[in-house]
Amino acid sequence: MKLASIIGTRPQFVKAASLSRFLKIFSDSSMKNRIRVKEIIIHTGQHYEEKMTEPFFREMNIPNPDYYLNVRLSSPIKQIARIMIKIEELLVYEKPDFVLIYGDTNSSIAGSLAAVKQNIPIAHIEAGLRSYDRSMPEEINRIVIDSVSTLFFCPTVTSVENLKREGITRNVFLVGDIMWEAFQNYQDQAKHTSRIIEQLKINGKAYLLCTIHRASNTDQLENLKNIMIGLTRSKEPIILPLHPRTKKMIERNQRLRKYMGENIQVIEPVGYFDMLVLEQNAKKIITDSGGVQKEAYFQKVPCITLRENTEWVETVEQGVNRLVGVDPVKIIEAIHQFQPNEFQFDHSLFGDGHTSAKIVEILGNRMNQ
Repeated sequence: MKLASIIGTRPQFVKAASLSRFLKIFSDSSMKNRIRVKEIIIHTGQHYEEKMTEPFFREMNIPNPDYYLNVRLSSPIKQIARIMIKIEELLVYEKPDFVLIYGDTNSSIAGSLAAVKQNIPIAHIEAGLRSYDRSMPEEINRIVIDSVSTLFFCPTVTSVENLKREGITRNVFLVGDIMWEAFQNYQDQAKHTSRIIEQLKINGKAYLLCTIHRASNTDQLENLKNIMIGLTRSKEPIILPLHPRTKKMIERNQRLRKYMGENIQVIEPVGYFDMLVLEQNAKKIITDSGGVQKEAYFQKVPCITLRENTEWVETVEQGVNRLVGVDPVKIIEAIHQFQPNEFQFDHSLFGDGHTSAKIVEILGNRMNQ
């Protein structure tokens, strides 16, 4: 069985690492007598900066990509088109049995469209997620990918129900969240190897961790300004690993700097292990990232989400994630007053930590049909 994994962004590196880790164990075990698996990794280059890529491959021991497409950031349409053209050539050459699509990025939608045009079955990992906000590019990507997929690997009961409401009930599998599996696989290694707390000279539970990368926040100057005002006026110590997109906006608009108080410590993007340790030691996490919302949940750290909606509605329903949008007053209020207790974190919502095994078993059964 030949699998083509399409990856291109940090969250996809984490998800693919967990599946690749299991595939290696699977191939080395006696189970290989049942079915042999070969994984082809195609890295689109959507996240092309070294600090956004290299630490993930090194720390998580992800196999080097078989193909690196080096499709740099341009307009979303141009990027998707370029990725599609290059992936189509590789799929014609490699002839995989399945194309594995992770999540909802430009790389994901480009890979799925290229695969469906070649009549290659698509396995969508993280199928069924919905924020019901079509102004988000990711939401459109999710809907389109699910409309052309063959197998739907859902992380939560909610995602299964979302697909059911859209009339998709065949080949839908509740396998749990692959990022929950990755967290369980790597959390101890991260604690033992990361030195980020010492390097930054900070104390555990004495700071808030913030990430800002979503286009709706970074590409709209007023939104980014309001976020910075909220962070600054909170007067709480805040660690801000600066995403390249956010950095570029700040550099282009120097007046944004006047809204960034001395309480905000800007650092370079960090790898997965350092991020896990920063999350674990934070008092609270402020983010617009879907993946970081979940990692906050896994770490039992309260999350403040800089969006009006989320695809991870379970975290909000549990009362451990508060949606504040870009309103400075709501941001400040949540920073000072939002304090759920640890008993509100129910990790069973995201499965039993054996997502990769379930995915590979289902794919193997399909091959044998």
